Amino acid sequence: MSDEVEPGHVRVRLDLSYDGKDFSGWAKQRELRTVQGELESALKTVMRLADPVELTVAGRTDAGVHARGQVAQFDVPDEVWAEHRDKLLRRLAGRLPQDVRVWKAAEAPVGFNARFSAIWRRYAYRVGDHRAGVDPLRRGHVLWHQWPLDVDAMNEAAAALVGEHDFAAYCKKREGATTIRTLQQLSWERGEDGIVTATVRADAFCHNMVRSLVGALLHVGDGHRPADWPGKVLGAAVRDSSVHVVKPHGLTLEEVGYPADELLAARSKEARNLRTLPGAGCC
Repeated sequence: MSDEVEPGHVRVRLDLSYDGKDFSGWAKQRELRTVQGELESALKTVMRLADPVELTVAGRTDAGVHARGQVAQFDVPDEVWAEHRDKLLRRLAGRLPQDVRVWKAAEAPVGFNARFSAIWRRYAYRVGDHRAGVDPLRRGHVLWHQWPLDVDAMNEAAAALVGEHDFAAYCKKREGATTIRTLQQLSWERGEDGIVTATVRADAFCHNMVRSLVGALLHVGDGHRPADWPGKVLGAAVRDSSVHVVKPHGLTLEEVGYPADELLAARSKEARNLRTLPGAGCC
């Protein structure tokens, strides 16, 4: 979707959350239940549109992945927005299933693009290592790991992964897409409840990146691999069969960050550029 809004239209930003358990991911798929499909259907119904809106999202989540701070956008004629803006949240609450909620709907600033204007996405991955398992009331959002985890060892290993790198070793490669990303934060903390949470923040993520990183670091935390192993895997820049992609239910998109309004358009343009590492050739 272009950053330019068609004359006579307004761009609407949606802030939403969902439980990914019963969704086949964000993106629309024929005959499968998805977050995008549910939202677009609800918006068409409550705004009485002849044609469905087309949502652009900050980050497409996989099947089973949750979101607390997802951001999406759509364009709609001015008169339609004027008619429905004050009633939209209440009507969506009555139309949407209970596992997806829209918390805010507002006119987006000039130059805003939910996907390309973002400067970071922050995910959390939650793991329980209690020998008895995970609290039944949290089992849909916490992975059970059957060996005790050393958080200090995982943080030591994670430090080597922070920064701009080619994360090909931790991503599912897609044709024509770069695997170069800037990992801004990767840290682990054990809460008072015993749950070990990874905070993972980057300018963008490639497919399976977070769950692969978590899988590698869990091998360090339980003593099956040394602390320098994830960094060595990264340096090889090829998929490593020993890196386990952990299950999706422990992963939640917590927040998406954007620059100041006057920088939105420039950020969107920059994010569309195909990146290379310093010193890398073009061919």
